Amino acid sequence: MNLINKLEKYKIILGSQSPRRHHLLKELGIKFEIMVNNSQDESYPAHITKENIPIYLAKKKSECLYENLKENTILITADTIVWLNNQVVGKPTDKEDAKNILQKLSGNKHEVHTGVCIKSLEKETTFCSKTDVYFRELTDNEIIYYLDHCKPFDKAGAYGIQEWIGYIGIERIDGSYFNVMGLPVQKLYTELLRF
Repeated sequence: MNLINKLEKYKIILGSQSPRRHHLLKELGIKFEIMVNNSQDESYPAHITKENIPIYLAKKKSECLYENLKENTILITADTIVWLNNQVVGKPTDKEDAKNILQKLSGNKHEVHTGVCIKSLEKETTFCSKTDVYFRELTDNEIIYYLDHCKPFDKAGAYGIQEWIGYIGIERIDGSYFNVMGLPVQKLYTELLRF
């Protein structure tokens, strides 16, 4: 049985306002509705590991939307973090912060971790997917051009792999490309088949 047949009897809800996640889930052939809670608190306990931070945040998102679940409904929530030099690199606060973040990523390897929570009234499962991303050295002119033209201020790590900076700056990745976009679709497909 393929996933599309299995999910026919379910209403699927994606708890995300990310256009990238919308696109990726749609490309899996899954029909879904979007539901978001705009009062999202993205804080997490200081002691949890880098792999557990996005899982914790994805679960937090699912808890905010849980009251909307009905029978035969599956809720999917996700959160992505960028990890560099033993700390989380979040979304930039402004253009100057985005420039500083990209200067730190330049010439370095960083990790992208996406946590996913799949939840119904009866059960819940979570997983995290990791991808290593290697940037070549970026010039300040390249960084400024990217920020002026793509405005990646809603993205963890201040960049989108599918945008101009990804084409010219990323030398290689180890792991899922789609994970860096915000949703590890192959792993999600496998986990939904098991759910």
